[in-house]
Amino acid sequence: MKEKLFILIGPTAVGKTSVSIELAKRLNGEIISADSMQIYKYMDIGTAKIKPAEMEGIPHYLIDIVYPDESFTVSNYKELASQYISDINKKGKLPIVVGGTGLYINSLVYKLDFARVEPNQEFREKLEKIRNDKGNNYLHNMLQKVDKESAERISINDTKRIIRALEIYELTGKTATEYNKNFRNPNDDYELVMICLNMSREKLYERINLRVDLMIKEGLIDEVRDILNLGYEKNLVSLQGIGYKEIIMYLENKCTLDEAIDKIKQGSRNYAKRQLTWFRRDNRIKWIDVDCYSGVNDLSDVIQDIVIKNLYIK
Repeated sequence: MKEKLFILIGPTAVGKTSVSIELAKRLNGEIISADSMQIYKYMDIGTAKIKPAEMEGIPHYLIDIVYPDESFTVSNYKELASQYISDINKKGKLPIVVGGTGLYINSLVYKLDFARVEPNQEFREKLEKIRNDKGNNYLHNMLQKVDKESAERISINDTKRIIRALEIYELTGKTATEYNKNFRNPNDDYELVMICLNMSREKLYERINLRVDLMIKEGLIDEVRDILNLGYEKNLVSLQGIGYKEIIMYLENKCTLDEAIDKIKQGSRNYAKRQLTWFRRDNRIKWIDVDCYSGVNDLSDVIQDIVIKNLYIK
């Protein structure tokens, strides 16, 4: 008998957290995060991490599990999330995976083989040195020269994926695009439902901008300063996340606070566009346009459609 798995995805700031809590209460569920930034301890405000009081008693997993200088791969995510999915099913509850990190989602819904090209630590350290000496743009341009398609798909700030794509090319002589072309098959291990929340771009961008302003008011600058004061290096993968690298630039007097805030907003809007492009590749996803509902504020209409109208049958 297949294990049940409910996945709720959507772009940043669309409202996944509040919807997921209501779904978990309605469907007797527990929540597994699929957010590659919320895994880090100390990084709360800039990742819009759910607060304990907001969980309303619903168990949450894969939040606050590693320190900012610890490595955590997609393979690590798949292993842990898969175990939680099994454990939650065994309790007679519904595992609800919630987040916007496409690679994390894909690790569960596709049969991805992470072990086919072993990591080469020496080559990775060489690329890390290049990045530290010459910056992310230089590293991204290296990828552009050998794998244009991957370079277009991977953000300049996503150092981990840039290095992995260059590593695959170095070790196999093939681009990551060519290498991965034939090994992504749907995972049929689960009784799967995938829902993606969306809204008009104008409204989404407005919500993103308001969220960034709120992060500043809640103390993002102090959060970043405190992390650096703990001794964590600014070049860590974790601190290259949107919201952190820009505030670090401000703290180093490389830009004004207004410039840093504008960069965070622009970076978040660009990230939302990339997320939507990623999700549209999977035709198993059912889309919910929250603009179409009159009761968006209390979520009742959205939840009703997801639960009742053949999108999910308990």
